[in-house]
Amino acid sequence: MDRKILLIYTGGTIGMKQNPDTLLLEPFDFTQILQEVPELRKFGFVIDTYSFDPVIDSSDANPAFWVRLCELIGANYKAYDGFVVLHGTDTMAYSASALSFMLENLEKPVIFTGSQLPIGMLRTDGKENLIDSLELAAACDAHGHPYVSEVCIYFENELFRGNRTTKYSAENFSAFRSPNYPPLAEVGTHIRYNNQALYHPSRWGLPLLMHTQLDNRVAVLKIFPGISEAYVRAVLATEGLRAVVLETFGSGNAPSYPWFLQALSDFTAAGGIVVNITQCQTGMVDMGAYANGDTLRQAGVVCGRDMTTEAAVTKLFVLLGQYSDNKTVAIKLEISSFGEIS
Repeated sequence: MDRKILLIYTGGTIGMKQNPDTLLLEPFDFTQILQEVPELRKFGFVIDTYSFDPVIDSSDANPAFWVRLCELIGANYKAYDGFVVLHGTDTMAYSASALSFMLENLEKPVIFTGSQLPIGMLRTDGKENLIDSLELAAACDAHGHPYVSEVCIYFENELFRGNRTTKYSAENFSAFRSPNYPPLAEVGTHIRYNNQALYHPSRWGLPLLMHTQLDNRVAVLKIFPGISEAYVRAVLATEGLRAVVLETFGSGNAPSYPWFLQALSDFTAAGGIVVNITQCQTGMVDMGAYANGDTLRQAGVVCGRDMTTEAAVTKLFVLLGQYSDNKTVAIKLEISSFGEIS
């Protein structure tokens, strides 16, 4: 039986084409994808397309968009063997992280990709990213199980776990990195799968569960030298705020100013959640390594270990949507549920 892949175009540079009259970049009709990328005809599987109308700039991605994308995949889950999502690069890591938490018991590939140059341009990276993503989404073993059964990002010859990925470059074709987790696959003359890094269900056949109740009452507070008390307290005093992602220095350190620690203590004592994420590209938070980190622990701050900011934010959205009790959310936040924590 031919494998079937659903190609979903949400927007982004990859789907743009230069209008010959105005010379402006405009999204092209994805029902004509085989005309734009005739190489796809050589695949021995079915490729169907779905295009968001209107398409969105990825800077406008939000929880409502993630819910729509999640429900689209859910509605087509039984009919297709895999999904490739074409998405703008700016917030791709947020969207891939969000979907990884929203799609529980996922047993099929959901691969996000895009490009730095439009697919109609001569030097585009879009064609290769698209072709490779489709091949990865269709690949299966002798039992018919997909090699990839999780939400991923594919860019410039490397497949990454979605909730471990962050955008690294605004210009290079290798736009994404997974600083604390190895690539799931590397594509060259052959596809080399990293079987130790790939997720595989312990039991196949579980029904897909979708978590579409999201609560975005979350703030990101990035620490910097000279940060003011007024600013910190203004963020923590945001009406209805339930959780804060605290971007700290090094292995999880922050200022030891009494007012700063008191502000955090007041917020957590009132039931708020503060999760500690390092600003560094690699490494993890260890609040027991230095005295300044330990004072955060004493203030009720949760250790985010090596979660990316993108993963921490979207995981909070999903957990807060599932649970009204912040204590439950704080406990589950520290547990790796979809491979987002080492």
